[in-house]
Amino acid sequence: MKSAVETLNPTRVRLSIEVPFEELKDSLDAAYKKINQQVTVKGFRKGKIPARVIDQRFGRGAVLEEAVNDALPKFYTEAVNEAEIDVLGQPEVDITELKDGETLNFTAEVDVRPTIEIPDYSGIEVEVDAVEVTDEDIEKSVEQLRERFASTSPVERAAEDGDVVTIDLEAKVDGEVLEDGVASGVSYTIGSGELLDGIDDAVKGLEAGGEATFTSELKGGSAAGKEAEVTVKVTQVAARELPELDDEFAQLASEFDTLEELKADSRKRLENMKQYDQATQAQERVLEKLLELVEVPVPEKLLEDEINTRKHNLEHHQLGQMGLDLEKYLEIQGKTAEEFDTETKEAAVKGIKTQFVLDELVKREKLNVNQEELTEHLMRRAASSGMSPDQFAQAVVEGGQVPLLVGEVARGKALAVVVEAATVKDTNGEVIDLDDDEDETAETVQAASEETPAEDKAEDTAEDKTEA
Repeated sequence: MKSAVETLNPTRVRLSIEVPFEELKDSLDAAYKKINQQVTVKGFRKGKIPARVIDQRFGRGAVLEEAVNDALPKFYTEAVNEAEIDVLGQPEVDITELKDGETLNFTAEVDVRPTIEIPDYSGIEVEVDAVEVTDEDIEKSVEQLRERFASTSPVERAAEDGDVVTIDLEAKVDGEVLEDGVASGVSYTIGSGELLDGIDDAVKGLEAGGEATFTSELKGGSAAGKEAEVTVKVTQVAARELPELDDEFAQLASEFDTLEELKADSRKRLENMKQYDQATQAQERVLEKLLELVEVPVPEKLLEDEINTRKHNLEHHQLGQMGLDLEKYLEIQGKTAEEFDTETKEAAVKGIKTQFVLDELVKREKLNVNQEELTEHLMRRAASSGMSPDQFAQAVVEGGQVPLLVGEVARGKALAVVVEAATVKDTNGEVIDLDDDEDETAETVQAASEETPAEDKAEDTAEDKTEA
């Protein structure tokens, strides 16, 4: 077999492959054997039909077609390995010449990972928010805790802001009560914004037994997005009572004996949270600066696949779970279809560039992922997915996604290298010494990519399927 590579552009090549006919022998034998098992010829036992008879009855062309389809993936893969090119996705194959007994010539056009030059990134400088916890922050935190320990008691008066009302609801669309539009004994805190638009105004001023009707757009269910006439009946009004802010409350709501100790712990927790946010902000901004430094050609087919993947996931998974379609989602977001397409393309380009650049850094810095790092990342991913570590690990293995997790961790380590080399200052001008958690940087990389680029989802090898 002979092969040559022609570079069509920075992200696409054409392989020209010439195969002497004798190298098709194994595939021809396999083709005769396969056809033997599929057909019957009178006078011959199944599987024992001579090759000449198959040629006469079914045509030599059918045998050659079967043999070539079997052989193409093998010769394509050999040519790719010989040329040492990093292919993306499936090739477009064209048989240019097939002479029985002489030669098979074909070409394969395929996208390739572009060659990327990583410049010196040690001069990257970014600014992040300073870690500042105010007394107001602490008071807000303690107040939120206090809200969790609030009690309620029924009152015989009209409902007011902050009261907890027990209500029955009935929703009608076009005068018909919806099957899923009736609910009884619903507990609702006035002003929380957790139910329908307009319900606060409807129930305020009503006593137990009071009833009101209002119009609202349904947020979910069979008639999501439609205007409905909603009847609400108040069956109970209860006032919320907050506990006193004292040492007794601290003992009730925490492991601390005094309110001061509780507040000190709140300060510490808020500082840790803001430090985490600061580190994440630094990683995101360093990544943005790094991408600005590097010229990254993006394969058109890969970009097209990635855009389609993102749109599909949004429409059929995320929006579907919320009972929305794309048109309604865009209306809620206040965006046009053109703006949505532009944003999706920009996000897809950033995701692909992020992977390309960080993968090149992984290779250049010779970064490896050990079992402990992979396990820690898997545990975090499991927690964020709402699955147990065992369930998540099983799903990852069964789905063949282990290499994707390894890639996420490796890219996180690559970004950590760049962050460590960068200068990070807060808004007060103080230089920040980030203690980079490589798994946190993996999460930053994952967020930048949002969805795994189509490269990883559609990178079928030629053995799986090669179009002839």
